Amino acid sequence: MGSSALLTMVIAVLFLWISAFHAVSASDCKDDDDGKLLCTCENEKGTCVNGTCRGDVCFYSWWRGIEERGCFSNDNYREQCYSAFHLLFIQCCRENECNAFITVPPRINQEPTPNPPVPPRPELWIAVSLLLLTVAACVCGVVLFLRCRRAHCRLKNMEDPDATMLKVPNGDDPTYGDIFDEFCTSGSGTGLPYLVQRTMARQISLVECVGKGRYGEVWRGTWMGESVAVKIFSSRDEQSWFRETEIYNTVQLRHDNILGFIASDMTSKNSSTQLWLVTHFHELGSLYDFLQYSSLEPESCLRMCLSVACGLVHLHTEIVSSQGKPAIAHRDLKSRNILVKWNGQCCIADLGLAVIHSQSNDYLDVGNNPRVGTKRYMAPEVLDETIRVDVFESYKQTDIWALGLVFWEISRRTNVNGIVEEYRPPFFDMVPSDPSFEEMKKVVCVDQQRPSLHNRLHSHPILTAIVKIMKECWFQSPSARLTALRVRKTLSKLDHDSDFSIEKLKRDV
Repeated sequence: MGSSALLTMVIAVLFLWISAFHAVSASDCKDDDDGKLLCTCENEKGTCVNGTCRGDVCFYSWWRGIEERGCFSNDNYREQCYSAFHLLFIQCCRENECNAFITVPPRINQEPTPNPPVPPRPELWIAVSLLLLTVAACVCGVVLFLRCRRAHCRLKNMEDPDATMLKVPNGDDPTYGDIFDEFCTSGSGTGLPYLVQRTMARQISLVECVGKGRYGEVWRGTWMGESVAVKIFSSRDEQSWFRETEIYNTVQLRHDNILGFIASDMTSKNSSTQLWLVTHFHELGSLYDFLQYSSLEPESCLRMCLSVACGLVHLHTEIVSSQGKPAIAHRDLKSRNILVKWNGQCCIADLGLAVIHSQSNDYLDVGNNPRVGTKRYMAPEVLDETIRVDVFESYKQTDIWALGLVFWEISRRTNVNGIVEEYRPPFFDMVPSDPSFEEMKKVVCVDQQRPSLHNRLHSHPILTAIVKIMKECWFQSPSARLTALRVRKTLSKLDHDSDFSIEKLKRDV
């Protein structure tokens, strides 16, 4: 049955119900009032009760544009019903509500009379209101149906691993910009929406294992024709996976010098649960791997150090806004947790031990991960357990200590006057390859040793400035160390001055 036929039926039923109601009401009232007629009542004297009155005769009158309806008793109906006033029209009748639809004739005593407007019938207003309500309900139903159908189709496409969800352009820099422009984000401006993240494991093909560690493995995978990095956590390191996922979904975390996060997902393989963290893939690998086989020029060393400092500044800085970002301390900064991009810059990765702080909300979240970081990169206050664990600034200062060690690793592999040292980890000549907590504590806290610096580093202005920054990152007192912002500003000025000197040299030549 069509919607118009249904609407017609509804209106007809309503009219019948109203008519029946009036008929029943009239008959009931008549029986209850000694045979009196029920008349329509409209006058200015206020004698009507709910628009009706009871009498022996119903009347309608019109005089000089004023019309009245009401009832008379048998005592005075003759005098009233046959009045001879000039331009007065009156008509009487003896049926229930018979005066309801009487109107003034066009002429009285050979003089024209204007027809007064017919009062609107309540049944008409009810019918119109019902019609409008039905139309509105139909429109809302159609809109909801279309929205649900569209959402169902979108969900089906997301859950289909063979469906082509997005078209990612080919390019040298795997920024995945079009992916994030196409989708609404999860509210963070960082990763894909949570619903999409939870289907990622079925859409990625693992190609090769590119790294292993105590946390698990890192694989290169392909997703929609692009390479992605898949960090697969072991089940015993679930807290690191959960913490890193939580922090990567922080609002406004995305930055050129922070590893780009795509998704986090769980999957099952060989009856065991795998925890996946999907990020951008950088084929040059970690800074640790890169320094094994690559040497740098002083300018490249400077820009690599500057990029790490920029990433750390973004982590350490709280952004206060409607969609702000809390301050974050890394707590495990080292060359293995820094990746090298195709343009020679670096990005900071592995936020599984990070600490979150919001000064505006008076909030400090240290997490509950049992890992404490890498002993070789631990600051003195961590080794001798004097760090103030309830003060966020303390964690930032430990990052600065580790930043100085990373700068030292980079500077060792920088070519100055044709001399490049072999890659070695910090304190390689003072502790074994896997030092214990006590061994590091003796070297750093008791003996207050620092990594050795080759004389060649003092023969180039860029390396001399970087060495000065290192030493100011290694102060025994945490409060005396530089801030990440001061390190970045110093390196930025040094980078600007070196660019100016090169351009001046070119002009002179």
